[in-house]
Amino acid sequence: MATARADLGVDLIMASPGGTVVTSRGGLCITPHLPAETLVPAEFDGLVLCGGPIWEAAAAPDLSDAIRAFHENGRVVAAICGATLALAASGILDATEHTANSAASLSAVAGYQGHGRYRDQPRALRSGRVVTAAGTAPVSFAAEVLAALGLGSKELDAYLALYAGEHATGVNACEPMPP
Repeated sequence: MATARADLGVDLIMASPGGTVVTSRGGLCITPHLPAETLVPAEFDGLVLCGGPIWEAAAAPDLSDAIRAFHENGRVVAAICGATLALAASGILDATEHTANSAASLSAVAGYQGHGRYRDQPRALRSGRVVTAAGTAPVSFAAEVLAALGLGSKELDAYLALYAGEHATGVNACEPMPP
């Protein structure tokens, strides 16, 4: 978000079900600008759903109408981690290639028909104006969302390469540090 705002001039508008304050799993408190139910796709370039365990809970918000409205209006629709379950529930993953935390997690979603379009891969996947990612791919997710919004650039490629370097070598946290 910081790169999008500071370097690319992207306006970020936060929304939540009912417009209520949301606290992330990590304790980050978000005060939304408006209720998710009032989002008008024509006023935005895209809809990005943040992940987390809430999407697996019975109390998960149903944003299917908003997701479908953004998708049908040609807007970018993106989800990472557990939020891919919301895209699956909306039906938009049935007709587009996508990834998620796992195929099994999506299979548990009632009505999901996108099994043949699921791709098991470590980085985010952009298929047209739909971007999906496992929770382990936040950097490529951010880059693919920005590219889908038409903000791809050499600088964005450099940003992705900078952070991808962390994953280029095998890291094993269980191995002792060398003396």
